[in-house]
Amino acid sequence: MFPQIPLAQQILLACKAKGIRHIVLSPGSRNAPLTIGFASDSFFNAYSIVDERCAAFFALGLAQQLREPVVVVCTSGSALLNYYPAVSEAYYSNIPLVVISADRPASKIDIGDGQTIHQRHALALHTAYNANLSEEEQDLNYNTYLLNEALNTAALKCLPVHINAPFEEPLYQTLPAPTVSFHNEVGLKKPVLLNTEKLLQFAKDWNYPKKMVLIGVLPTDAIAQKWFDWLEKDPSILVLTESTANVVADTFIGMIDTFLAPIEKRQLQELLRPDVLISIGGMVVSKKIKEFLRKYPPQAHYYIDEHVGYDTFFALTHHFKTDINTFLETVSPELPPVSSDYKEVWLPLYKETLEKRTAFLADVPFSDMVAYKAILERTPTPYHIQISNSAAIRYAQLFPAKAGWQVFCNRGTSGIDGCTSTAIGASVVQATPTLLITGDLSFFYNSNALWCNYIPKNLKIIVVNNAGGGIFRILPTDKGTPFFETFQETTHSLTAKHLCAMYGFTYLCAQNQEELTKTLETFFSQYESPMLLEVFTPRELNNTILKDYFNVLS
Repeated sequence: MFPQIPLAQQILLACKAKGIRHIVLSPGSRNAPLTIGFASDSFFNAYSIVDERCAAFFALGLAQQLREPVVVVCTSGSALLNYYPAVSEAYYSNIPLVVISADRPASKIDIGDGQTIHQRHALALHTAYNANLSEEEQDLNYNTYLLNEALNTAALKCLPVHINAPFEEPLYQTLPAPTVSFHNEVGLKKPVLLNTEKLLQFAKDWNYPKKMVLIGVLPTDAIAQKWFDWLEKDPSILVLTESTANVVADTFIGMIDTFLAPIEKRQLQELLRPDVLISIGGMVVSKKIKEFLRKYPPQAHYYIDEHVGYDTFFALTHHFKTDINTFLETVSPELPPVSSDYKEVWLPLYKETLEKRTAFLADVPFSDMVAYKAILERTPTPYHIQISNSAAIRYAQLFPAKAGWQVFCNRGTSGIDGCTSTAIGASVVQATPTLLITGDLSFFYNSNALWCNYIPKNLKIIVVNNAGGGIFRILPTDKGTPFFETFQETTHSLTAKHLCAMYGFTYLCAQNQEELTKTLETFFSQYESPMLLEVFTPRELNNTILKDYFNVLS
């Protein structure tokens, strides 16, 4: 079944020609031609999600895991603007989200027609391409060009794009076959030519004895075993990783903030300062490493990533726009072994810090810290883990990751707004069980995410509920002001129990360490239905314990 409108047919044929199968639809009239076409064609996997913000983050979760374009379709008007948080996240996380918005014809804009706004270029600052299509039949060839450009851009650049499609009524008429065709122009990835002069400079800088490799967001197995071993063995390289780097090794420093805690007090900053910094992957969570490298910048900073090359530390020398495996394959023959004690000096200090950490955690009262310790120690492998922003990802960084985990977090814009929807979308196409670890504000903010018919039975959610925005007690805010609890911490007495009853989740809760330990056994052993575990922690104790943690390590 095809919509009668030729432009709608073109869009459907374009998506099919590009092999885009996953389509997330939100209800509406103006987008009915697309809904009819996508939902009635077995080539596509069509999902129906009412809330457009949730729909866009759900689609982002799909694209995050599939590493291919996913389409999200909405009706005209403000529906499109609800996509913006997910679009900006996709833009800064290099996720190929394809937004298709139905629109009124140009003649209906600004005449008082309902559900009508300026949609052309509405997402332009955070999209890699904007295709403003025409409803006129004489423009079909130009539409073909725009659709090819938009969809090829999404696939090749791994960035979001926006396709705006005006449809005139009638909207619901159908045909058994299309009346137009689509000429598919295959997008070709241009070979990356690495700057020879910069490669020579990199090889020269390699002779420095102190090299720090900082690994941000990476998909699992992004670094080939050959180069993984190479990084481990080089005595002049100190490797710092985050939970979202999905890289685990005994000689890598996996808890950056914990490692850095004693550096300042012992006045070891100059000794630690790298001569050369090599960044791999996407965003970095740790504020401590950002502060350190901005205050003690390296002599040279090279960023190696296919997409991004951030000058986070205001010392960027060059961005090699390729993946780490290709880069090292190219440059390694020119890199001589370097005599150094850089790794040898810092790994014992890290080990000593971890011993202090173990002693401290053994005697901590029940709190966020204890809850995250229990959760992360008892999460089995293999597991696909999504972590919400704010306090949740920061606490996760204080505990070691496990080989066999796949860890993700919406760090592009670091918002709390769509973490649950992203996790649900990701879980739909994940072979391994999915665990979302989230704070209470992030969870309740995005509670419409549970209004979804596609939640797999092996999805598990842990909500650490400290009755407010606990992050604001950690941050250097003035907690003595009369408006702190109401306007910043935003205290509440909400519970997820009733949401679970409404949406068909098995609900568990824990209010102390003994209950949590016991409940986690049940939580990770049952898969008859999606499950949610709500862990209630003391609101006013958590920040004190976190400060004590860093003081003890110092």
